[in-house]
Amino acid sequence: MQDHGDGAPSWLFSFLDLALLMLIAMTQLAPDTPPEVPDLGAMVVPRIGEAGSSELAAESVDVWQLRVHPPEEGVASPYELVRVVDGKPVDEGRRVESASLRTELANLKAASGHKPMLAPHEDSRSQDMLEAAAMLEEIWPGPRWATVTRVADRG
Repeated sequence: MQDHGDGAPSWLFSFLDLALLMLIAMTQLAPDTPPEVPDLGAMVVPRIGEAGSSELAAESVDVWQLRVHPPEEGVASPYELVRVVDGKPVDEGRRVESASLRTELANLKAASGHKPMLAPHEDSRSQDMLEAAAMLEEIWPGPRWATVTRVADRG
């Protein structure tokens, strides 16, 4: 493997770039925080399962998860929108197609305003997780948008 001038292997730079990009992407997936909480980069990664949101559900009245499952034979969609009541999932197991998921998320926002937590399975596809994250950001736009311009373009 080729080394850069200082002797560091080139794969190290690629790995660090990827790790930084993943950290930035994952901090954008945090659930909405109340205004009294400082806006810090945080990552909440709930588990999919019976103990999925028990700690978080104790603080919230109405908790929703947008689960992203790994590809399975005979299952058309990886998405599942689950309501969690008292730490236990309700209506678990109903998969939702991408088009109807967008409609259900819009209805959820209109009804309660609560943004569901994104809960990707560890074996789910990145494309499916990013599509789900894009839907959440489209329906619940966050304040963390940034425009990057070159200094020379400002005139």
